[in-house]
Formats: sequence, structure tokens, C-alpha cells
Amino acid sequence: MSLPPVQKLLRQLPVGPTGWPKPPEDGGVAEEVTSPVLATEAGQPTCYSALRADELRPLAGTKPACPQDPLVMVALEEHDDLKEMLDSNKDSLKLEAMKRIVAMIARGKNASDLFPAVVKNVACKNIEVKKLVYVYLVRYAEEQQDLALLSISTFQRGLKDPNQLIRASALRVLSSIRVPIIVPIMMLAIKEAASDMSPYVRKTAAHAIPKLYSLDSDQKDQLIEVIEKLLADKTTLVAGSVVMAFEEVCPERIDLIHKNYRKLCNLLIDVEEWGQVVIINMLTRYARTQFLSPNQNESLLEENTEKAFYGSEEEDGKDAKAEAAMLAKCKPYVMDPDHRLLLRNTKPLLQSRNAAVVMAVAQLYFHLAPKAEVGVIAKALVRLLRSHSEVQYVVLQNVATMSIKRRGMFEPYLKSFYIRSTDPTQIKILKLEVLTNLANETNISTILREFQTYIRSMDKDFVAATIQAIGRCATNIGKVRDTCLNGLVQLLSNRDELVVAESVVVIKKLLQMQPAQHSEIIKHMAKLTDNIQVPMARASILWLIGEYCEHVPKIAPDVLRKMAKSFTNEEDIVKLQVINLAAKLYLTNSKQSKLLTQYVLNLAKYDQNYDIRDRARFIRQLIVPTEKSGALNKYAKKLFLAQKPAPILESSFKDRDHFQLGSLSHLLNAKAVGYQELPDWPDEAPDPSVRNVEVPEWTKCTSREKRKEKVEKPFYSDSEGESGPTESADSVTPPPVQPIPSSSIISTSLVTDLEGLTLTDSSLTPTLLSPAFSAVKTYELLHRMAGEGLAVEYCFSRRPFPGDPHMVAVQIQISNNTDTEVKNLRVNEPKPLSGMRIQEFPEIEHLAPGDTASVVMGIDFCDSTQAANFQLCTHTRQFYVSIQPPVGELMAPVFMSENEFKKEQGKLMGMSEITEKLMLSEKCQSDHTIVQQLTSAANVGRVPCGASNEYRFAAKTVTSGSLVLITLERREGSTAQLTINSEKMVIGTMLVKDIIQALAQ
Repeated sequence: MSLPPVQKLLRQLPVGPTGWPKPPEDGGVAEEVTSPVLATEAGQPTCYSALRADELRPLAGTKPACPQDPLVMVALEEHDDLKEMLDSNKDSLKLEAMKRIVAMIARGKNASDLFPAVVKNVACKNIEVKKLVYVYLVRYAEEQQDLALLSISTFQRGLKDPNQLIRASALRVLSSIRVPIIVPIMMLAIKEAASDMSPYVRKTAAHAIPKLYSLDSDQKDQLIEVIEKLLADKTTLVAGSVVMAFEEVCPERIDLIHKNYRKLCNLLIDVEEWGQVVIINMLTRYARTQFLSPNQNESLLEENTEKAFYGSEEEDGKDAKAEAAMLAKCKPYVMDPDHRLLLRNTKPLLQSRNAAVVMAVAQLYFHLAPKAEVGVIAKALVRLLRSHSEVQYVVLQNVATMSIKRRGMFEPYLKSFYIRSTDPTQIKILKLEVLTNLANETNISTILREFQTYIRSMDKDFVAATIQAIGRCATNIGKVRDTCLNGLVQLLSNRDELVVAESVVVIKKLLQMQPAQHSEIIKHMAKLTDNIQVPMARASILWLIGEYCEHVPKIAPDVLRKMAKSFTNEEDIVKLQVINLAAKLYLTNSKQSKLLTQYVLNLAKYDQNYDIRDRARFIRQLIVPTEKSGALNKYAKKLFLAQKPAPILESSFKDRDHFQLGSLSHLLNAKAVGYQELPDWPDEAPDPSVRNVEVPEWTKCTSREKRKEKVEKPFYSDSEGESGPTESADSVTPPPVQPIPSSSIISTSLVTDLEGLTLTDSSLTPTLLSPAFSAVKTYELLHRMAGEGLAVEYCFSRRPFPGDPHMVAVQIQISNNTDTEVKNLRVNEPKPLSGMRIQEFPEIEHLAPGDTASVVMGIDFCDSTQAANFQLCTHTRQFYVSIQPPVGELMAPVFMSENEFKKEQGKLMGMSEITEKLMLSEKCQSDHTIVQQLTSAANVGRVPCGASNEYRFAAKTVTSGSLVLITLERREGSTAQLTINSEKMVIGTMLVKDIIQALAQ
């Protein structure tokens, strides 16, 4: 069959990363491939999905026979078009290109050769493009490690991006580059992200921990510190991810869970579904080590009721005394409150829509709950049987294990385990297992009727399992044994050979219990040797005839004669039973079977299988006495015809409960890699106080002295709020002050009140004051990753700068996070804007590893919020940094009387006055909170005011000394009016925005 020319051409071209043919780079003959252009996918040509309508128009009239077919050219140039779009200056083209590339990846196409073109756009300012670029990089960073390493500085800058999604994506890409050389950078990035204000970024940091641990396990100690920090996180978004990291890195460090146990229990209901699964499994193992077994007294009573079958009265008396003493020592069980907390908080999750969560709660209750409470999980598990077959398979595996020990809790739902004709074979067999486990004298008649229906199924494996289930029911319930046996005998006349064979095997096991009563059945089975060809069934019949040959003395020799004829054609398992039958008949009926036995042994002597040859030699020496044979032949009859115990038909799930339910090891019935054994219950309860969380001392103190002893950091909520691009999460702790009554109108600073006491109404003489109480914010000047281990932060101390009152004092804190000493730390080549002045701090000659130095520098910002730029230098490096002040830090507080305030306010009217209305937030309803929020936004002083609903503040700009007067008047409800009077209109406008933001948030 000849191929069209285009298809011949395409078969000679190698497939490109996206499935498009491309020319071979080495000029050699490419391997034969099938063109995706001619192949169809869901009835559509795959290449068309990447083309626009205007690109398809010129292709409508092309001829396939032409070597320069436009469709082929489009296929060859597709990646070139994408590269051109990625190199374009238009964000819309870049976004379209990235959408196509991500779509190719989603369809399973290889887009790795676009890595250089994509990675260049990681610095793109368009957020949507940047998100898609990071999606691409996460996919290919591990494959293209060399190219990814070239862009590592860009990823580091992404870690400081204002957008939380970009920060998280940058960390995800960084952790996907699996190169040992960047382990220190990854560690710094994870530590930084663990302190991020965004819970999403902290969650990503938790995901990166196992990646780093698998790359370099030597970092375990540092990673444990990060895990300990993240375990204390109060957000539900982080909880599941950090517990997963804990399970991967240090599952043995159970001490890390103690303080967070109650918090995890309370957060559990709101955690994402897969996080719930991880937390529940971890808490199951934790509870097994920290609490006592709730069923310990019940299990002790059960053991004491099972007495030995053989024993003297004296021994029984001794045992009774020992039991009485043991029971007297047993204390009544009282459940630990933390144990009850876990059971109570997980119970609602039985209604989860996620099958894995329901299964996790079910295994927790099975392993931890008192027997009386375990029954609540049955209804939830039965509900899961309406789900997909994969879910049914896992659930039924666990139900089969539970139903062996806790049969009662599934009995009300017996009909839920009836088998449907549409069920897969594996599901049918598992349901049979559960039905057999639930069978008792009450419901056995119903179950057997179901089994009769199942035997008529066309699924032979299922029919065989049903016959085995009937045998198990007959073994476990004595009153239906004869009924089951008669039913199985009727199956011996079935046309299907596999059904007959399985029935023979099960009947053989049942007959061992009462062989004397069922000799007719043995005779009936002996006649089946002519028809049944299944080796296991033939072997079972021969074993039965040989074992009970005394009950069928006339039939047994005839069966041996028939089997001797076909001996050489039988399977090995049948040959072994023929030899056993011959030996037993020789010992019981040697007259009729002596020659047959010798004939069979001679055939076996030269058999190809060495097991059969060995068995023949062994039996010959044992049953045929000769001069060389030892004394064993005297005991041959006892050896061969000894009474053998009846087999016990047990469930294959009986011993699986030593694996944790719901685990892969339980499913496979073998220990899987990474499986953690479920700990045994402790004999004595460990100390429960380890789970007590200490309440911070400042919340307990009432006296002034105790409050002074301990200063707490300001509390930051774990909300989704984003910090600014340079604002740090930490802040300098303010000095402790006396609590202020909410109704008080006194200034927040005692110094302010004392300095404000004037005896005369003298003319206005503004006085510089110490700053009012507020939390001073800390800003980042140099990130420790950008500074190669050198971290620099700054804050505005709100104190006069010594030497020049027109400069703003900036306190700088320098930390050396490297392993080497940093020398000659100084400010070099300050480049302030016109009019600005910078007073450098004294040079720091040495800064040892791990040390921190604090210095003060002065900057004259000229009453402007423009940044002051300068170089921070060490003995080896130079870093370009800048300090940009908030408008509230460009002023110093001033005290004046109420009359002086009104007088000066009257001078600053018209263009110098700005008025805005605002809504106060819920937390800004008290006087103290309003004053605190306003003074934190601006460095101002409180002015006394006679009106209870009015607040006045005054300050002057540091450089020019211009007055800034602030009036806040509360109205009805949460409304308020803000008025600012200042000749510096720009400062007034910016200050209004900052104050409104502080009071409204």
C-alpha cells in the first residue's frame, strides 16, 4: 500500500516538542514517526487547535502532494511564532503565547525547548504573564536545571514581590530546581517564607520542606526548626501542609505536637480535605502513644473468660484467685479530656463529601474509640458504597477487616452488601467476604438464598468465591452444615467443570469434620474422576478416597486401577495423591492393591519431577519391608492413617488488623515503603500536662511591677492581609505604659501631660516632646538574600537627632547572618536629591557572625517623602539602598493649650484646610484605640480638649517648622470628620490618606 507524498515526507521528520515535525539537526535520517497533523484526536486534527481562523484560510486550497505544503510549514514554524510572541514588547502577545504553551503542556505535549524564551519573561511586569511563566517553570525547572540556575537571581527577587501568588510561585520554582549547590539559598528562602504575612506563602514554604529534605537530609535540624515554627501557625490553610512536612521529615518528634495538639483538633473541621486526612492519620498515631486504651478493661474480662480446655480443679482455683486479684487492681477507666476532644471534633467529618476523609475518621474511631462508640462509622462507610468502584474497593477492604472483630455494627446494613450484576468481580468477591463475616444463625437462611442466586452467575471467578463462602458458612454455623453440604453435592452435577471442581475442594474440607456420616457422598465423588479434569479437584477426590478408604473398601482399589492407567499423563499434584492412595491401600487392603502399588511406584521412580521420584523412594522404603529398611515400617500405618484435624476455613482478612486501616500496607497485606507502624497502647498514661499551653504572663498580671518584668511583642493576626513591599512583619516593641480608661481624655504620654502644665496664657512657644506611645514599625533596607547574608532593617525612632534638629533620626539595625566576619561597614557616596542632607553613621569596623549592631543616622528629607539613596559598603561589597519616609515621620510633636490651638487654627483656614469624612472601624470605637491608631500613623502630640467627642493633635515639620494641626470629631454611629490645617498642602493631603487608612482598617 503506497502512502501519499505528504505522509511520506512527515514520516521522515522527527517530532518536535509540541508534536510538530521539525528538520533533524544533525542532518541524519530521523526515526520514523507518525504525524500528528494527519492523525485525529476526538475527530479533530490536533494541529488545528493551535491555529487561529485567519491562519487556516490559506490552507483550505493546498494540495497534499506538494512538498512545500503550507500546513507542514506552519507545523515547522509554530515554535518560532511562539518565540517571537514571547520576545515581543506587547503584554497581550506574551499572554497569548503563554496560554498556548500551558495548553500544550496540559495536553501532554513537550514544550521544554521553549524554556529560554519563557524564562526571560519571569521579570515581566504583567502579573498574568508572570503567573503563567511560573506555572511553566515549575513544570520544567527540574529538567532544565542549568538554564534555571541562570535565572535564580530573578526567582530571588520574586520572593519579595508584593503579590503573594508571585512570592509563592517563585518559592515553588526555586524548590523545583533539584541542584545541591542551591541548598543554602533554598533554606534561606524557606525560612523567609515561613515568616511571610500571607498564609498562602507559608503553606508553600511547608510544601517546599520535604523537597529540600529529599535533596539534602543534612538540613534536617534546620528544617525541624521551621516545622516547629509553622506548627504554631493558627491558620487552617497552613495546618495540613505543615503536618505533611512533619510526617515526611521528623515523624518521630512527637514532642513537637504536644503544644499544638488541641489547636490542631479545633482547626480540623475547617482545614482543607486532604489536610484533614494527613492530620487525622498523624493524630491517630499520636493518640496511641499518649492515651490509655478505652477498651483495656473489656479486653481483660474477655481474656479471663477464656479458660483452658484441660486443667485440674486446683489449677482452676489458683487461676480464679489470680483473676480476682487482677480485677481488683484494675482501676475504672476514665477517658482523657484530650482523647475525648479528638473523637468529638472528628465525628462531624463522617459527613464529608471526600471519601478519604470519611475513611480516615473511620480508621481513627476503629483504633481509638470505645467499642460502644465505634458503631457510628458504619453508616458513613455504607454511604461510600454508592461511590465509584475504586472507592468501593478500598472501603470494602476495610469493612471486611472491621466486620471480623466488630460484626454487630454492620449487621443492620446487611442488604447494602448484596451483590449487583453490574459490580466488577473484585467488588463482588469483597462483598461476599463481608456477607460471610456477617453470617450468623439469625440471618444465615437469607444469606444462603442470596448465594444460590450468585451460583448461577456467568462470572466463574465469582461463582468459585461463592462456593468457598458457602463452605465457610457451613464451617462456622453447625446447624446449616448438612444443608450446605447437600447443596454443594447438587452442584457436582453442574455442567460447568470449574463449578464442580471448586465444589469438590470445599466438600473435601467439610467431609473431614464428619466422614463416617457421609460415605455416600465419598462414593459419589469417586465416580467423578472420569469426568473432572481440574487437577486440584482430582487431587482432592483422591485424598478423600485414600483418607477414608475404610468407608469405601470396594471402590478405592478400582479408582487406583483407573489412575494407574493415566498416571503418566496426570499433573504433579495428582500424581502425588495417586502415590499416597496406593500406599494407604497397600497398608489396609494389600491383597487387592499390592501389584497396583508396585506398578505405580515403578512409574513414579522414573518420573521427570524429582519431588515425585523422591516421594516414591521414600514410600517404598516405608511400606515395603526389606532387610535394609529400618524400624519405621512398623509404624507406617500410624504415619499414613493417623487422624488428621479438620481444616479451619478462615477469612483472608483475619490478620490484617495489625496494619493501620486505610493504609496502602493494609490494602496490599504487606508492609509498604514508608509505612509507620501503629504504636501499641501505653501501660500507663503519659503526663497530660505536656499539652497545656502557657498563657502569656502579661495576660495574668494585674500589678504594675509584673507588667514591667515582661514586655510582649505586638500581636499580628494570621489573616490573608498583605504587607507592603518593604514593610516587615516585625516591629520594635514600645515601652510598657499604664492602661488608660476608655473614657479618659488625658494624653497617652505622661511626659506630655507634665510638660503641658502651664501657669500663664503666654504667647505660642512650641515645645518639642518625646513621641507618644505607639508601635514603631520596622522596614527592610537590605534583604538577607540580596545582601548575601547581611540583613539591614530601619525604623524612625521619633527622637531628635543629636547635632541637627532639622534631621529625622533613622535607627538602623544590621545583622550578620553569614559564617564570616563583616568588616568596614559604612555609608559611601550618598546621592540625595537637591536640598537633602545625609549624616552618615560611624563606621563599624568588625561585625562577627551572628552579631547585630544598631546605629543612628540623620536625614534631612526637606519635608518631602522622596527617597534618600546611598550605598551601604563592606570591605568586599557595595549595596545600593534607599530610605523612603512615611509622611507621618516628617514631623515632631508639639504641645500647646486649647486656646493656642484654636488661635493657630484660625490662621490656617481656606486653602490650608483639608476636611474629609470617614467611617471608623469596629476596633476604633474607644478613645484609647483612636489615639493609639492616629499617633502610630503620624508623630504628633495630643492637645487637651473640653469636648468629649473631639480629639486634637499638633506637630511641626522637622525641616521648616511648619505647623500641622489635626482635629477629629466623632459623629453619630461610626462616622467621623477629619480636619487638617497646614500651610504645607502636599503634606496635609498625604497625611489625610494615612490617617483615614489607620482609623478605617
